[in-house]
Amino acid sequence: MTDAVTNPLLAPPSLPYDLPPYGSIAVEHYLPAFHEAFARQRDEIDAITAQTEPATFENTLVALERSGELLGRVSRAFYTVTGADGTPEIQAVEERLAPLMSAHRDAIQLDALLFARIAAVHDQLDELGLDAESRYLVERHHREMSLAGAGLDDAQKQRLTDLNQRLSVLTTTFEKNLLADTNDLAVVFDTSAELDGLSDGELSAAAQAATTRGLDGRYVVSLTLYTGHPYLASLTNRESRRRLLEASRSRAARGNAHDNRAVLRDIVRLRAERAALLGYPSHAAAVLADQTAGSPDAVHDLLRRLAAPAAANARSEQAELQRIADADGIRIEPYDWAFYTEKVRAERYDLDRAALRPWFEAERVLRDGVFFAAEQLYGITIAERHDLQGYHPDVRVFEVHNADGSELGLFLLDLYTRDTKRGGAWMNSIVTQSALRGTAPVVVNNLNVNKPAPGTPTLLTLDEVTTLFHEFGHALHGLFATVTYPHFAGTAVYRDFVEFPSQVNEMWILWPEILSHYARHIGTGEPLPADVVERLHASEAFNQGFATSEYLAASWIDQAWHGLTVDEASTDIDVAAFEAAALADIGLDNPAVPTRYASTYFAHVFSGGYSAGYYSYIWSEVLDADTVEWFRENGGLTRENGDRFRQRLLGVGGSGDPLAAYRDFRGRDAEIQPLLERRGLAG
Repeated sequence: MTDAVTNPLLAPPSLPYDLPPYGSIAVEHYLPAFHEAFARQRDEIDAITAQTEPATFENTLVALERSGELLGRVSRAFYTVTGADGTPEIQAVEERLAPLMSAHRDAIQLDALLFARIAAVHDQLDELGLDAESRYLVERHHREMSLAGAGLDDAQKQRLTDLNQRLSVLTTTFEKNLLADTNDLAVVFDTSAELDGLSDGELSAAAQAATTRGLDGRYVVSLTLYTGHPYLASLTNRESRRRLLEASRSRAARGNAHDNRAVLRDIVRLRAERAALLGYPSHAAAVLADQTAGSPDAVHDLLRRLAAPAAANARSEQAELQRIADADGIRIEPYDWAFYTEKVRAERYDLDRAALRPWFEAERVLRDGVFFAAEQLYGITIAERHDLQGYHPDVRVFEVHNADGSELGLFLLDLYTRDTKRGGAWMNSIVTQSALRGTAPVVVNNLNVNKPAPGTPTLLTLDEVTTLFHEFGHALHGLFATVTYPHFAGTAVYRDFVEFPSQVNEMWILWPEILSHYARHIGTGEPLPADVVERLHASEAFNQGFATSEYLAASWIDQAWHGLTVDEASTDIDVAAFEAAALADIGLDNPAVPTRYASTYFAHVFSGGYSAGYYSYIWSEVLDADTVEWFRENGGLTRENGDRFRQRLLGVGGSGDPLAAYRDFRGRDAEIQPLLERRGLAG
């Protein structure tokens, strides 16, 4: 049976903030719940299109927004788990579900009767007297359905549906292959001597990971999502560094059952074919037509503008590294870069970033750093709810209240890595806010911090501290967005705008009042010494040639794949040769600076939502850097500034043009100069 008595996903929400009852949900509950949810929304859409009355905003757009409530609830509960605790059983459900979800989505997006009613409302938009959000809702639904293919003929729609279903399977396969090969390639070390340079906590985490795999007495280092690894900066054993980086770079490209090369070629080909069907020369052109960038040319112009100075800076940095490496009789290889970078950093700034970890104990960073900054800026309060449980024992649940004591939502934190969690860090919504539905937000942050042995404190790197602040910026966006319609909830904004709020939240990491509050030594309680803070500020642009180059290289590879026409994508492309040619084209083909993601493990674009959109981080950073300047010019960490940023930007969600919201906040368009200065590219 699939009724509410036997399936908790079908029962009316009973927990605070409609948090899913994860403790009662079994794997076998998901598919029946999806089938029921599909059927309900189909009935709801049919009721809209079967009406004989003329289309109005209420009987068409509002009815559409009310539809699919169960499906949204079930899908957000499920896809939260697939990313964070993707057991083989969950993966099997996801594989079966992928084409079903794609077909259901297409059935709505390509519904000719529904599109006709929306078009009818759109045609009389100026006469309806709608408020700004309602008007924007009509415009967005009309544009999104147009871009999705609602205007195609029946044969074309069938082909489009077939393409979308096949792509849904392929992207799921890509993610599954990557997770499996990442786990298989975790590097096993026999002795602690091979890991010389790691802290006691890092060794403890490696030993714990080995024990979890039944390898007592040995050490396992799991791979990160991106090409590099934090340990490369510390490991004194060059062979250990080599093994770690080469394992990372070989993921899903080893000719085994988890090889993603054929998968990604098929994805690229089918995306190009879909774009052509929709009237675009490439997938990138189709995607960017509905982003703030507007076109591939705009993205290419920015990337090329930044690539040349970034590559030049990287070559200068490499020469400095080589100067020190000469004393060791070695030539700098990619796996040496981070290690010798720290030597140069220590020489130039007398700064050892690895030695900072005792000041970055995870709980203190969370409560006295991340939470404290948000409390000071926005007046919110955050308290843990031990009576509520998430989807895994490691997940913690916090309740968030506004300054006036009113309820705002729930925040879930899933800090630690595990074999069933995909790599990287991310935020997603489990419940979205909507005045129409009367729902409040429930958001989750996922990180992949190595979990030490029980009783051992979790000490973060500065990069992990940055990630925690960054992801909580996404969480604040999801919590603060206050909209009427579900379509605009939370972070449902243009892809090349969504990283902006999260990047802005990173500014508080070294802000004096915040840093002094959370950066306390785990043993003595002493604050991070003032001279160390000064050196951190002085070194902010250090190694930015490498960091910018590796990022731009990945962005360009994304654009290169998704800029192919159908004919170009239909050839038998050698993946490695294609990447090499693309990097040479933009001048980022330095062998010592590998791309941040190679194609076979580029989950952002081949299984995530960033296809043709990885440029979004640098595009959003233009806004971010300009916003940081505004805060500095206007008094920094004040409630007045926080309220302005919340009301005029974060609170808008997707309910309006994001660049118009930015102009409303800033008083003008963003300027690029602060970004160029931040990344050392202004010269």
